[in-house]
Amino acid sequence: MFRKNLLYIAFTLLFINQNVHAQEATKLLYGVSLYGDPLKYSEDFKSFEYVNVKAPKGGSLVFGVPGTYDSFNPFIIKGQPAAGMTYIYPSLLFVTLTAPSYEEPSSVYCYAAEFMEIASQREWIIFTLREGINFHDGSPITVDDVIYSFETLKAKGQPFFKAYYEDVVKLEKLDNRRLKFILRSNASKEIIQIIGQFPILSKTFYTKHGFEKADLTPPLGNGPYKISDFKAGDKVTYERIKGWWGENLPINKGRYNFDHITYKYYRDETVMFESFKRGDYDFRLENSAKRWAQEYNFPAVVEGKIVQQEIETKNPEPMQALALNLRRELFQDIRVRQALGYFLDFEWLNKNIFHDAYARLESYFQGSELASSGLPSQAELKILEPYRGKIPEEIFTKEYKAFKTDGSGNIRHNLNEAKKLFGQAGWIIKNGIMVNRASGQPFEFEILLVSPDFERVIQGFVKNLKRLGINAKIRIVDTSQYTRRIDTFDFDMIIALYPQSISPGNEQREFWSSSRADIQGSKNYVGLKNPIIDEIIEKLITTTSRVDLINYCRVLDRLLLWGYTMIPTWYRAKDTIAYWKKLSHPETIPPYGLDIYAWWSTDAEKKN
Repeated sequence: MFRKNLLYIAFTLLFINQNVHAQEATKLLYGVSLYGDPLKYSEDFKSFEYVNVKAPKGGSLVFGVPGTYDSFNPFIIKGQPAAGMTYIYPSLLFVTLTAPSYEEPSSVYCYAAEFMEIASQREWIIFTLREGINFHDGSPITVDDVIYSFETLKAKGQPFFKAYYEDVVKLEKLDNRRLKFILRSNASKEIIQIIGQFPILSKTFYTKHGFEKADLTPPLGNGPYKISDFKAGDKVTYERIKGWWGENLPINKGRYNFDHITYKYYRDETVMFESFKRGDYDFRLENSAKRWAQEYNFPAVVEGKIVQQEIETKNPEPMQALALNLRRELFQDIRVRQALGYFLDFEWLNKNIFHDAYARLESYFQGSELASSGLPSQAELKILEPYRGKIPEEIFTKEYKAFKTDGSGNIRHNLNEAKKLFGQAGWIIKNGIMVNRASGQPFEFEILLVSPDFERVIQGFVKNLKRLGINAKIRIVDTSQYTRRIDTFDFDMIIALYPQSISPGNEQREFWSSSRADIQGSKNYVGLKNPIIDEIIEKLITTTSRVDLINYCRVLDRLLLWGYTMIPTWYRAKDTIAYWKKLSHPETIPPYGLDIYAWWSTDAEKKN
């Protein structure tokens, strides 16, 4: 399972079971954690420890966002949804049955559900809704709403939902507050927990207005905020619901403090940064090492009006990579894919553009115990041996290392290695152009980007390709067009981002499985179809042992790395943020994610 914005979590449950009149009696659970690890908080906890329970309510928080939007429906692949909306996990507008803890790697606590019950063999889970919970129009949140939400999201929502929840066989309404999820046999270890992550929608509202519309009709929500104002494509403002039913739940104490949260849109990154310097928005997650090192010397920083901060978390680093679309015949040969990796001169980029702020990614689970390293262990070999002869032999004999240079810009050795691989795959250089020996077809492709910031760092890659007669064109499109093209797999190469949690699960199907390769809107961007990887994913998902999970992740990591479907780029171990001093945050930053909703307005603090 995974969580957007720095944290992706999963879990299985402990249970107590007894047989009474052939009916299993179960313990009422207020929270659960992976493999039954003890929860940090007891049943009577009052709040998360890291929050400021005395944080004042009031004031505003303004974000800057690149691109534009044209929809208030994040649950379907059509349209570009507004910021502040997520299709999974609690959001400003929608609640979920359970909510995560940013202090624990893989724990969740009840939210819209008051408690849950788990069958001893994980055949089912029962949720009991809290009393007095309602939508913003005052109508109650019912079991019918929860069932409608789950079934509609799975049947008509983003393809993600179908893959994520395929272990759920059916839902049953037990009474006005209780519903039962029936699971298939051998369901994934985390399915019981991820059931609680989907948003609860109003059946009445979406039946009337239509679930599959990508328009700007403000939805009827049930979360801490509602949409109060918007200008299509330019900004959207959310207003805090005073007297909201969830405000005093332990998981929400000290959170959701701003009266208004606004997202302002910018189509140009330079204009967006200049706007931040003027104070037009309050908080910035800086993703440019050059800008962080060289451009935060403007008056507001010098005068102490803006705070710069580096934050370290315990989550695996996301895999950011140049992803090749295997649906293109051009990239079918593994030798071609391997050769392309030689053209990315990370060492030169890091020295001359990134100010040595980055390190090279060499794992899909970088920075965690899930990452492969060295040669396979005995436990990994036990998993890998049945596939010997069907997977690259290098997995058994070589340690994976990204291709390196000396940083001088002279990559002659890399070019020679790439040329050899292209030759083995049937490509030759003729009149200065790389062409297919048999057909004469030139080797050329397009790199699709959405951010001009990436153009600067990709240009060196393109120039290096040109040295062997390969024509790669960079195309930058707006957010809406980019999303449409990604969803329909209309690209040759993109920069893809794959966040991971420390407890991977069902989302791995969505990322890598053959069943997702041809479903528009899926996250299997490269179109990977590998039955061995499919088998490893299923074993990873269904194992009940943390040790086995680690080994399956390391094996999956090796298979992905040696398949050369992506060219891993770089990462920075710390997140860099800047914010105006009108914002305050708790003294303790939780280890598994930056909880911006635990911040508050200093203006509101002064008034109080």
